[in-house]
Amino acid sequence: MTEKEKQVAHIKAKIFMCVLLVMLVSAFTYVATGADFKSDNFFTCLGNLYLQSADTSVYVTVGGGLIGGILGYPLAVFCGNGVALFICICLILALIFILAGISIHDIGRAASKQVVRVREAGKRHAEEKRIRRQIKVQEPQTTEQQFSDGKNTSNIDIPLDDVKKSKKKTRKKPETEKGIDVDVTDSGEENAVEQDLSVDLINIINRASKPHGADADTTIDDIANEISSEKAANHIESGAKQADPQTVPVDSDVHKSSKKRKTVNDSDIADEFEGIGYSMESPETEEQEKIYHYPPVQLLKLPNNQNDASAMEEMQNNAKKLIETLNSFGVKANITNICRGPSVTRYELQPAPGVKISKITNLSDDIALNLAANGVRIEAPIPGKAAVGIEVPNKVVSMVSMRELIDSDKFRNSKSKLTAVLGRDISGDIVVTDIAKMPHLLIAGTTGSGKSVCVNSLLISILYKATPDEVKLLLIDPKMVEFSKYKGIPHLLIPVVSDAKKAAGALAWAVNEMLQRYKIFSEFDCKDIDSYNLLIEKNLRYIENNPPVENEEGEMIQPTLEVNGLPVAKEKMSRVVIAIDELADLMMAAPSEVEDSICRLAQMARAAGMHLILATQRPTVNVITGLIKANVPSRIALKVSSNTDSRTILDAGGGEKLIGRGDMLFSPVGAPKPVRVQGCYASEEEIEGVTGYIKKSYKAQYNEDIEESIKRIAAEEIATGKKGGSGDDRSDGLDFDSLIDDAIKACIDAGQASTSLVQRKLKVGYARAGRMVDEMEQLGIVGPHQGSKPRDVLMTYNEWLERRNVLQNRSE
Repeated sequence: MTEKEKQVAHIKAKIFMCVLLVMLVSAFTYVATGADFKSDNFFTCLGNLYLQSADTSVYVTVGGGLIGGILGYPLAVFCGNGVALFICICLILALIFILAGISIHDIGRAASKQVVRVREAGKRHAEEKRIRRQIKVQEPQTTEQQFSDGKNTSNIDIPLDDVKKSKKKTRKKPETEKGIDVDVTDSGEENAVEQDLSVDLINIINRASKPHGADADTTIDDIANEISSEKAANHIESGAKQADPQTVPVDSDVHKSSKKRKTVNDSDIADEFEGIGYSMESPETEEQEKIYHYPPVQLLKLPNNQNDASAMEEMQNNAKKLIETLNSFGVKANITNICRGPSVTRYELQPAPGVKISKITNLSDDIALNLAANGVRIEAPIPGKAAVGIEVPNKVVSMVSMRELIDSDKFRNSKSKLTAVLGRDISGDIVVTDIAKMPHLLIAGTTGSGKSVCVNSLLISILYKATPDEVKLLLIDPKMVEFSKYKGIPHLLIPVVSDAKKAAGALAWAVNEMLQRYKIFSEFDCKDIDSYNLLIEKNLRYIENNPPVENEEGEMIQPTLEVNGLPVAKEKMSRVVIAIDELADLMMAAPSEVEDSICRLAQMARAAGMHLILATQRPTVNVITGLIKANVPSRIALKVSSNTDSRTILDAGGGEKLIGRGDMLFSPVGAPKPVRVQGCYASEEEIEGVTGYIKKSYKAQYNEDIEESIKRIAAEEIATGKKGGSGDDRSDGLDFDSLIDDAIKACIDAGQASTSLVQRKLKVGYARAGRMVDEMEQLGIVGPHQGSKPRDVLMTYNEWLERRNVLQNRSE
């Protein structure tokens, strides 16, 4: 059954259930009104009902009418009125649930949520009552101890008249309630609490504002201990965190300069206000800053897609035109299935016996012409199916929002901290990938194809999945505008890198970090980062189960696990994701350093937990070199300008037939063929909302050692470049033939390069022309030698002028 037939059958079933629902409601009304036609037969009853409904003299009739009698009469006769009403109610509810898409499991889940909510509210109410009783019982005792015999234990001059009055008022209450249960009404409890709070407020304000005399025996430490002890006595049952009296911060300068005037620290006042029920704004503590709060999905917008009524008609017309077009060229085929995706609809054809696939693939332009489509991509055959897929762009493209992917079970249930969302495939299924399994990713596409949006979707997925201690980001942005929204997030190792030389230093640091991690793995007999982190977890459990012991010198030492005589660390090793937004700019500024670092990372960094995301809008051979392609197995091709660029990315064509705006071909590692995916979209406001939420709840702490290391490496590379670099790098000194500019212009104008071409254009000898062609290959202007064929030209003349300016600046 095709997709169209499935939808038609679904609509028919809905219509049938709606008609049945109307008949059941009418039957229920017929039985409930007590209409008595049981003495007559079925048809006589229907006739009477028809005459009753057709009677124009009566404006309002009671009963279900003719429709109600069709089902109501048999039910009332065979089952009785009571059973008939029960059957009607059950069937009506069942039909409503089916039409609304509600299952019994959904009803049970909603009911269980309400039960849990009521139970929690009851527990919360009981806890509040218990705390009120505790405060009510203990506060009068504390007040009595403080002001016994008219003396204040802390020797602070406080007017006691009002306090004694309030004390008397508070003491009258327990005396009158002797023999009565402690559980009193809420109003009485609130009055007692308000009286107690007023006493404590006077206490705190006077302590904080009135200085002590020189002969006073009470010190700041005593006041701090008293405040903390009162707070602990009153609220130890509430479960709140209590401050240690001995660790209350005290200004050391006051102790050194003058011991005559000592004041209570502001934190003590704030703690006491909070302890008695009053709130006072205070800066976030260090413990609160270390708690990472995952951003809520409500920061992302819901999709605005509406069901297009013309979608069915569009698929029917395209299916008819497709069959007619193939028949006109003598190709017999049947449509077996239609899959409508967000931006593309795939028509699956089964060719008749004896029809070659090449006959269908050669008709792609003719099919696009007859369907009035921008372009048609043919997948022959579809992996896992005995069919040919013809992908036709939709006239109305449905946007895939990031929220529906982040909020999906497929993303939430994934255990990997590097799980990332991409979009929806051509069948509408959610595509989720794991960066740790890629292990490196190459993204390429022209301007406006959705390259930056794709990179943002990967980074936002990491922010929703991992904490800063689990995953660290190293962002390199030569354009200085793409990653500006991520400045200040706690996941960053260092601030966003925008300088090309500093970016080369950052990649060199990543190589050193990778080698250092492998050295640690070898010392502890670990294979990769996962096994090393498991060893850390084992060590933490060992520390919890074994308390500190005393050594021979009398010092307390915490025992830890040891491997090969080395103590195991206590902190896990975090994964590192290195994202480069525009690889072409880096390759132009520092080609050798960047390529060497990327190749070494791509070859070895997977087991060390370091992963690369490379993005470029110029997928040429001099940017995506053979070494980079060989070591980056996972690739994403967005809309490209030519088949050559598509082959540079995917080693296969098809990227030039994409429609842009997030339409991509995703080729993960190990996949036989790329998968067509419509990428998800997140606006600038959504990204700023997510990053802003994270910045407010968790402050960024950059690693200064890494920053200094990167600056040192960049300075060494600049100093090496000024000295002339290595002897093999002739581009720094621009030691080329005097006619090299003319030779480059001649080859670019001709679209190909060869020694004979340079000979004819510049009127030079064969040896000199051959040397100039070799120099152009060193500069990345022409491709490698291809036997008897001419060499390919890899850049335009304007790009060569930009490259020459960069080389001249480096030589200066």
